[in-house]
Amino acid sequence: MNEYPVMIRLKGKKITVVGGGKVAERKIHTLLQAEGEVVVISPVVTENILTWAATSPLKWLEKEFEPADVQDSFLVIAATNRREINQLVAQAVNEFQLLNVVDDPEHSNFIVPSSFKQGSLTIAVSTSGASPALAKQIKRELAERYDDTYAAYLDFLQSCRFEVKQKIKNPEKRREILKELLHEDFFELTKTGETEERKNRFLTLLKDKEE
Repeated sequence: MNEYPVMIRLKGKKITVVGGGKVAERKIHTLLQAEGEVVVISPVVTENILTWAATSPLKWLEKEFEPADVQDSFLVIAATNRREINQLVAQAVNEFQLLNVVDDPEHSNFIVPSSFKQGSLTIAVSTSGASPALAKQIKRELAERYDDTYAAYLDFLQSCRFEVKQKIKNPEKRREILKELLHEDFFELTKTGETEERKNRFLTLLKDKEE
């Protein structure tokens, strides 16, 4: 399967999820985190979806699916437990819309990899549909390796990058500083909570390059 991995910004985009069960719920949860404008089409929904409809921007249309429901959607997910309904959803979208049919990857034009987040870090694993179970296993292993220390470390790197861009005009020196910040000492200081020592080492590094 030929695939092109991407990260899509969904904020403000209309997303239609057809289905209201547990599979749809998992999809909706991540879509809401991405700040998409989610519309759910289903006669019945789970308790969580019902709660989200009352407390978040999610909109629930308590009805059976009709082709017009996806007419102006940027992204569509068919997540019912009825294959014939999922097929109707697939037939209703046009070639310019993004479509994921949960039980039919061959007729989807995108698939959702198994993924996890640690702050600004996102790691996704895909087996191109060959073995979703293996993808989940690898994800669990990676999640143990890349724990919440990496979220704090990335926050530090992001703040340093901003300061480097403000104070260092020479592109080569910028690259040198950013590379040195990847030294394991800075990560270890993050892990042990020695943020003051970490900051002092960064400031020393910055001063050396400014001279």
